[in-house]
Amino acid sequence: MTRQPTELPSDWDRRKLGDLGQVVRGGSPRPAGDPRYFNGSFIPWLTVASLTTIPASQMQVTETAGFLTESGARRSRTLEPNTLVMSNSGATLGVAKILGIRCCANDGIGALIEQHSGDKEFICQFLNTQTDYLRDVVAPGNGQPNLNTSLIADIEVPYPSEPEQKAIASVLKDADDLISALAAAIAKKRHVKYGMLQELLTGRTRLAGFAAEWTPVVVGQLGTFLKGRGIRRDDVCPSGIPCIRYGELYTTYSDYTAETISFVQPDIAAAALPVRTGDILFAGSGETKEEIGKCVAYVGEKPAVAGGDIIVLRGTHYDPVYLASLLNTPAVAAQKARGGQGDAVVHINPRVLADIKVMVPELPEQRAIAEVLQDADAEIAALERRLESTQSMKIGMMQELLTGRTRLSAEVAS
Repeated sequence: MTRQPTELPSDWDRRKLGDLGQVVRGGSPRPAGDPRYFNGSFIPWLTVASLTTIPASQMQVTETAGFLTESGARRSRTLEPNTLVMSNSGATLGVAKILGIRCCANDGIGALIEQHSGDKEFICQFLNTQTDYLRDVVAPGNGQPNLNTSLIADIEVPYPSEPEQKAIASVLKDADDLISALAAAIAKKRHVKYGMLQELLTGRTRLAGFAAEWTPVVVGQLGTFLKGRGIRRDDVCPSGIPCIRYGELYTTYSDYTAETISFVQPDIAAAALPVRTGDILFAGSGETKEEIGKCVAYVGEKPAVAGGDIIVLRGTHYDPVYLASLLNTPAVAAQKARGGQGDAVVHINPRVLADIKVMVPELPEQRAIAEVLQDADAEIAALERRLESTQSMKIGMMQELLTGRTRLSAEVAS
């Protein structure tokens, strides 16, 4: 991201925040959590946590997680709408937003009140490029970094003419709006897919052309269980034979994958369990019973290997995408949870997995359902790629426009 620029265009100035208005700090009623002050309904209560969880593409603060009582408000600081605010402490120091509501702010938030010059959105966009600089240079230290009002007031911002500030802010807002729209579309598509899973995998909704009765089976009837082996964390390398480690079943993959993020050298792979296309890989251990036995279907064409704490189901009379999606549904997860053993670390064994009861359609219907789910995932993935590209584009725009390296046309700036 942009750091404090050393050179600006000759017709730009540089101003300190304290020259644009008065820098103040929020106030927190004491003692924290006192019911006389907190969990009321009198006025919204803005904390660093609620400020910094707002998406980066959303400039305005439109709601808060909590409210203060009237007594709490008297012991805090009330800020008016259209005030520039910024987190001033902790790992999220330097995140800037503009208030869209009247609220009180805690003492982890700084504010620029009585602002008499400068475009708020332009300044806000610039400040959000400076978070690393503020944490590492302006407020360094071994403990929790912190910006007092004097340090905030001394932050310098590039200062073109206000028409050019507004034009730059408008261009960046257009990018933010596109990012927000793409994020909303992804959330909607995921919600639609979740609904499809609930309908299609339970048989409540059937695809056209299928009417045969579904059959009750136990998972052990669908194939043979094998145990992963070998592959320590230190064995993983950037290239080589594809491998899947049990922790990645929770953190990296969804219901199925054709590629792996980890690899091992051939000598390590030779001692591990080979994984074939169509295998279902279960996590044999986990932190909670609710997540134990999370599974992933491997549908890649390249031979791969499975590490320890992975249980592999190998069969031929099921569609792997369909089956893995089914075995990750809440109803089946509840069956796995009942068979989990242990407290600090929960384990599940092949016998428990083999006894899981499910209703399955004939193989052609399984494949048709899997195709619908994969089409939905492809749409989501395309939107995610577009979102990532747009976010990268906006970063580049900020680096150019907020430093004056690239100038908008005179018509746009005016």
